[in-house]
Amino acid sequence: MLQSIKQVEDYFKRRSNLGIKPGLERMNQLLASQHNPETKCKTIHIAGTNGKGSTLTFLKQALIANDLRVGVFTSPSLTGLTGHIWLNNEPISEEAFLALFNQLIPVITQLDENHMHPTEFEIITVIAFMYFRDTVDIALIEAGMGGREDTTNCIQPILSIITNIAMDHAYFLGDTLEKIAYQKAGIVKANVPTVVGNINPVCLPVIMQEAQEKDSIVYQLNEHYEAKDVRTTMDGQMFRWRFNERAMEIAIKMQGRHQVENASTAVMALTLMEMNGFQFSWERALAGIRTAQVIGRFERIHESPTIILDGAHNPHGMEAFVKTVVDVYDNSRKHLIFAGFRDKELEKMLALALPYFNSITVTSFDHPRAMDTEELNRLVSTEKLKESLDWRKTLAAILQHHDDMDCYFVAGSLHFIGEVRAFLKEYNT
Repeated sequence: MLQSIKQVEDYFKRRSNLGIKPGLERMNQLLASQHNPETKCKTIHIAGTNGKGSTLTFLKQALIANDLRVGVFTSPSLTGLTGHIWLNNEPISEEAFLALFNQLIPVITQLDENHMHPTEFEIITVIAFMYFRDTVDIALIEAGMGGREDTTNCIQPILSIITNIAMDHAYFLGDTLEKIAYQKAGIVKANVPTVVGNINPVCLPVIMQEAQEKDSIVYQLNEHYEAKDVRTTMDGQMFRWRFNERAMEIAIKMQGRHQVENASTAVMALTLMEMNGFQFSWERALAGIRTAQVIGRFERIHESPTIILDGAHNPHGMEAFVKTVVDVYDNSRKHLIFAGFRDKELEKMLALALPYFNSITVTSFDHPRAMDTEELNRLVSTEKLKESLDWRKTLAAILQHHDDMDCYFVAGSLHFIGEVRAFLKEYNT
């Protein structure tokens, strides 16, 4: 039996060479050994290239405001192992995580002996369902990568959500949008409604085909529901949401047009829940939506100087990020610190960012997939580009010497954002 989270982390490190393995056979055996906890609570399944976490958070806050116990499974975590599994706005305790992990160890050992080594993500997913079984009224499950063969695709949800589809994880999901759409569409379930956000037109036929085969009714942004009259306010954004004859004014704290789309998708999901007998107060739900904020998504982490964190880790995310930067901080001098995984389209992301920042500092971080600083620097030739071999020293210098006209943005891999966030939180205390 393991006695601490550090021991669990070491255990997972020893298994890290097992890699990413699609398929649900290992998951099904792990879940069966625990009497299938995933069948014991209502779930909503959320997939998509970007926007999953924000859409989930809008939904979560609306349901919490109605006194519901809401489970959340999310990845990646910016706050360690326990940051994957939440009850309302509190992560699972280390004690609860350890108890459930130790309960699984004999089954993991048996699977290992049969050369069916469960991955870290599979084990954590099973622990999430074990935890939710006795603690939640509803669980919001964020797909990891893809959907069809994703670890989380073992549930029978009351609702499926696909936020959007863009090029990402091409090595695993396919090298065209249509192939990626096929993987995301795998979360569509028989006779379960599906909500889709701002989907690229080339992907829609793939999703509609899957939905037709599964008798799933699809509700599509800008086709069945829409957001109009978007206004930027001092504390966020406001817009008018409409579905059929129903219309309502919605206010959100998060910036960027993409967050309007994510909030609209969440409200459509709430509408379908109500249509299917879920009872809640809309007044409370909209008040909850108004409070929603996702860590690491255009998160203002520091004042004087302004430092914004954003997990823009693919070109689609970078486009949304730079548009929000311009909309909100157009009159400031803007500086970007950037690092990412080598299997992402980093050259394209830097090219997208270049026109909007006075300087871009490229760096690296402690992860086997991280591109090193010198290699990143060679991707783009411009006087705007700087190198930092130690981003902690760079940030410390910025915090000690800055001009109030300067705003600093940190973007790229969510793993990098997590490290920066932890550093700044510690620096501020």
